[in-house]
Amino acid sequence: MSGPRVTHVLFDFFGTLVSYSPSRTEQGFTRSYEITRALGAALTYHNFLEAWSKTSARFDELSDLDDREYTMTDIGTAFLRDVLGRTPASAHTDLLLRTYLSEWDKGVHHLPGISDLLTTLSAEYRLAVVSNTQDAELLPGHLEEMGVRQLFDAVVTSFEVGWRKPHPKIYMAALNELRIDPAAAVFVGDTYNADYRGPSQVGIRSLLIDPRRQVAIPDEARLSSIFDLPTRLAVLN
Repeated sequence: MSGPRVTHVLFDFFGTLVSYSPSRTEQGFTRSYEITRALGAALTYHNFLEAWSKTSARFDELSDLDDREYTMTDIGTAFLRDVLGRTPASAHTDLLLRTYLSEWDKGVHHLPGISDLLTTLSAEYRLAVVSNTQDAELLPGHLEEMGVRQLFDAVVTSFEVGWRKPHPKIYMAALNELRIDPAAAVFVGDTYNADYRGPSQVGIRSLLIDPRRQVAIPDEARLSSIFDLPTRLAVLN
């Protein structure tokens, strides 16, 4: 993986800088259920989780076709339309979504030591986040809570770009915002297609967190932990 000097490190967020549960049921969504019931949906809690999961999966399937991103507002509106039998007021959709996201967020945990790692890296490299997310506030909010938002030159999300990883447009949007060539950057993440294959296809060198060696990539491209990154970057440069 030798090449031009690395000046910028682009990070995936969920699963890379934080641990999280992608589940749409296990975190507990009783407040979201109560709001849905108050709006007139005759559902049991189990039926609520089932209906939300079904609607979300439908949008996931659409995204899988072409990597187009859909927003939480798209999903919430479709969900309420299905369970209420009418188009919901935007204020009701917003209330449900803010509540749902606050409950989903209980499954997100900041990695111990990650803020110190990012602070150390920022002394030598310019940092950016490039992440899939269906909400505008979720990711920036976590960066603020972690006390690291000021360390990042750019936070580029599929919500803003309209295309999710591994679509080339989201990586190119990041490069354009940073005003750098692909060869100046390294992408770090934990998912093969989104964080390794996708960046590689637009010319960004990639490092994949893969401690169990689950995918066939060169050993020099594999990280056992995000905390191995400083040593690996030093080798690249």
